[in-house]
Amino acid sequence: MSKTYRWAIVGLGNIAHSFVKYFDQPDGEIYAVCSRSQAKASAFAAEHDIPKAYRNLDDLLADDQVDIVYVATPHNYHIDTILPALRAGKHVLSEKAITMSSTQLAIAKEVAASNHLILAEAMTLYHMPLYERLHDFAAERHLGDLKMVQASFGSFKEPDPTNRFFNPDLAGGALLDIGVYALAFVEEFLTATPYLTGTTMHRFSSGVDESSTITLRTANDELATVALTFRAKMPKRGIVAYENGYFTVDTYPRADTATFTDNEGHTETITAGDSTNAMNYEIADMQKMVAGELRNTSLAKTTDVMAIMTAARTQWDFRYPFEK
Repeated sequence: MSKTYRWAIVGLGNIAHSFVKYFDQPDGEIYAVCSRSQAKASAFAAEHDIPKAYRNLDDLLADDQVDIVYVATPHNYHIDTILPALRAGKHVLSEKAITMSSTQLAIAKEVAASNHLILAEAMTLYHMPLYERLHDFAAERHLGDLKMVQASFGSFKEPDPTNRFFNPDLAGGALLDIGVYALAFVEEFLTATPYLTGTTMHRFSSGVDESSTITLRTANDELATVALTFRAKMPKRGIVAYENGYFTVDTYPRADTATFTDNEGHTETITAGDSTNAMNYEIADMQKMVAGELRNTSLAKTTDVMAIMTAARTQWDFRYPFEK
């Protein structure tokens, strides 16, 4: 008889509702939720028919029925759940950005490894079937060496310094919010560890990063550029250029369609997976990793992305008030 994995959700905002909506695992169930407000936890549990509702994180982590903790709090609070959960013997899937810095991530990885637990970031891009298909396509069609990856992401936000997007006390700014997606796209295709070669940032009046550009390079002479902004709408578009053609992926990270264009301008549509199943793909892979059926390869990608974001913030001389 196969094991049923029991999940607990910590943090009950919009993403938690989406997680429950798309959760569809025959060998998994959402068993518990946790919020600082008992009323909110109880209401969420009642709405979604979840057995347990906790106000106190320690009480949830003491429940030996919980196998996996899904961290859905704001990203500046992720580490405050990740470390106690790992130390309590729970596997952890955390929303992105997984931590605030490479230092925090290194600590979390060490605790996970020492307790033989799975730690992963809830980055749907690493689990969507389309990207595996693109890798296969590049090999099958002999596209040659990868030369360049570009990713843009612009999301217009009302310029209000009190909302979470621009509030430094809530770890606002484009990099940790939308930049993590663009960098994950780049990381998915680069064949060696990227390092920062240059970056520039424009600050919002509150001091957080409103817009930025980032350039990267690998030891294999692959280049990448990333453009981010919170003050203008830009397509979530990624371009992956090989010697013999390029892919265009719109609406990443949850894309299920891409276009290939060869050097003569001929195009071909490539499809794989279903964008509406994005969260369920990562949930399924998390359970496979916990079961030992799938290697946790995404954590290395998460580590590279966090290193780039940490390096960029260092170059910008940008720290949040709670980091000083």
